[in-house]
Amino acid sequence: MSNRLDQVFAQPGGVLVTYLTAGDPTPQASLPLFQALIRGGADVLEIGVPFSDPGADGPAIQRASERALAAGGGLQAALDLAADLPAHVPKVLFGYLNPFLAYGYERLAEAAVSSGIHGLLCVDCPPEEEPELWQALSARNIHPILLLAPTSPDARIASVAGKGSGFLYYVSMTGVTGAALSAQGAVADRVARVRQLTGLPVAVGFGVATPQDVARLAPASDGVVVGSALVRLVEQHGADAAPALEALTRALKGGF
Repeated sequence: MSNRLDQVFAQPGGVLVTYLTAGDPTPQASLPLFQALIRGGADVLEIGVPFSDPGADGPAIQRASERALAAGGGLQAALDLAADLPAHVPKVLFGYLNPFLAYGYERLAEAAVSSGIHGLLCVDCPPEEEPELWQALSARNIHPILLLAPTSPDARIASVAGKGSGFLYYVSMTGVTGAALSAQGAVADRVARVRQLTGLPVAVGFGVATPQDVARLAPASDGVVVGSALVRLVEQHGADAAPALEALTRALKGGF
């Protein structure tokens, strides 16, 4: 079966993956904000499931999760949002294990199919853990999107690549989301090495915030992931953030 993520990464040009927290500032306001990302040229949407303890995320996304949860957001609201977005746009559900486990893996996989989800990224679940989750997803042609770190040795890179599909998410730094990207030359060199060791596309995230960041990373990677810079616009403008989100997304896409 075809998966839209495969199709997008097979096209020429870099892939822009954009993240927002579903339900921020409210579940009702989320849909127009994600639609603004599409208008701006986003190739893939990462739909963040708000969680009370998002340990990999920096202050901007932590606050977004708090706002979304306070407004009644959660995993079901994120799935409902995905279902309301255009079917042709690849969508990755981004979250932490606890809500997925509580929802139930088979139920989650079925709901993901119904909502038009093409990939799932579980930040705090290594591929060796929770095999029932990965099996439920793979059986329904939903890609497990796996993470690699700057500290991942070659053997680990090859092992993760063998378990993932869709694309590999390369974390550009040790730390949390939202920090400034530094040593971009070193990041590009490391991504080039990852690409040598795997046949999967590689997208770089954590710290990518400007068109200049995109331009510097584009030659070495298959795509970039931008989250905190967009989330900060929602924090600044609230439900009226769509024009700012569209403008920044268009500028980021222009960095390729």
